[in-house]
Amino acid sequence: MSVTPVQFSGRLVMLGFGSIGRGVLPLLLKHITLSPDRIEILTAEEAGREVAAEYGVKFQVEPLTEGNYRELLSSRLKRGDFLLNLSVDVSSLAVIELCAELGALYLDTCIEPWPGGYTDTSVSPSLRTNYALWWKSRQLQKKLGASAPTAVMTHGANPGLVSHLTKQAMLNIAGDLGLDNAAPKDRAGWARLAQRLGIKVIHIAERDTQVSRTPKKPGEFVNTWSIDGFISEGSQPAELGWGTHERHFPADGGRHDFGPKTGIFLLRPGAATKVRTWTPIEGPFQAFLITHGESISIPNYFSVEENGEVVYRPTCHYAYHPCDAAVLSVHELNGKNFAQPQSKRLMNEEITEGIDELGVLLAGHAKGAYWFGSQLSIGEARRLAPHNSATSLQVTSPAMAGVVWAIENPNRGIVDPDEMDYARVLELVMPYLGPVVGAYSDWTPLTGRESLFPEDLDREDPWQFKNVRVV
Repeated sequence: MSVTPVQFSGRLVMLGFGSIGRGVLPLLLKHITLSPDRIEILTAEEAGREVAAEYGVKFQVEPLTEGNYRELLSSRLKRGDFLLNLSVDVSSLAVIELCAELGALYLDTCIEPWPGGYTDTSVSPSLRTNYALWWKSRQLQKKLGASAPTAVMTHGANPGLVSHLTKQAMLNIAGDLGLDNAAPKDRAGWARLAQRLGIKVIHIAERDTQVSRTPKKPGEFVNTWSIDGFISEGSQPAELGWGTHERHFPADGGRHDFGPKTGIFLLRPGAATKVRTWTPIEGPFQAFLITHGESISIPNYFSVEENGEVVYRPTCHYAYHPCDAAVLSVHELNGKNFAQPQSKRLMNEEITEGIDELGVLLAGHAKGAYWFGSQLSIGEARRLAPHNSATSLQVTSPAMAGVVWAIENPNRGIVDPDEMDYARVLELVMPYLGPVVGAYSDWTPLTGRESLFPEDLDREDPWQFKNVRVV
């Protein structure tokens, strides 16, 4: 594909070099005027050294901690440089604040606290959520100011890409309904469009069917992306954005007593909570309700207020069915009360077939349900970019696009994906997503359940979370 690289004269420090770091490096070198001698990888482990050597990039094993991060980063970053944070167990907010002091740009693919921030059960569940960290980022945004060096929060596949897919999906639905489908100019316009369309729920609906010839062993956790990241997310309380149409608050639900109260949490881990959802190829399926930043930022962005009261907000959550080996791994993890697995295996080169069907399901509107997203196969991913699986390329291409956008918009302060130019991001990522399709469906969470065992369902409104949740 023909690419015009964006001009960048600074240095790039990559923090962490797992599957996403190894997959994004060739994309950065393709889309940014960045020579290998201006890149340095700072990571906590040896994995990936051979890939760094392949591209002639400096590679150093030096774990960042709360005690050394300022020293290690201050000696490597100056005004106009870029920190790409792909690590785990490093506080995103602490690093962002340091980057602002140094004048460096920043991007991460998920928001992270220091170790223990998600798992310390002596802390209230409310404070161990993505909502709590997102609200802290909003406070830091105000402190640093709107013209601080750009820091793009949570910009991978999801969170990240899905925010832009949601906007395009809304425009597609509006056009199909014969409504004005010109892109709104501001947040208020987007929120009014969602309200006018009557969107009640937004599922980040993902089904990963990638497989390898090597079966999962007992005690082994297998996945197609960061195992530490998945276990960390799955161990957190399940959480979701809570829509104004909802009328059945979960018995195990909790509300926050700070911030705009966009979301709620459940008193159980996400990897032990299931929901119903739908994608075009898989059809209906059950998925894990894993906490994610988009579950908070998307419904917050599309909230409509009148006279100080929220009159419209969609319910939003991640509905994730990982590869089958990961499902077995999660089942085992649950059975052992979330004790760390004996061993871990990241599937990448060993993957033989399968796709990652990742998109957004917008439902409750006049046309029922509409899924819009990527159906990327492992074969297509390998053809498009080295060191990538279907899952990783759906993360690495938006990460690359976010870096490009930040370079093009260097003084925007802290931004959520929803606050970025969706069209520019989609322009950069579309060549890497394989088939990108939109599909309507008459499926609802009540479909096929009419003749089963009697259930306590809300049959007047199929899109109540009560109907979506598997109990």
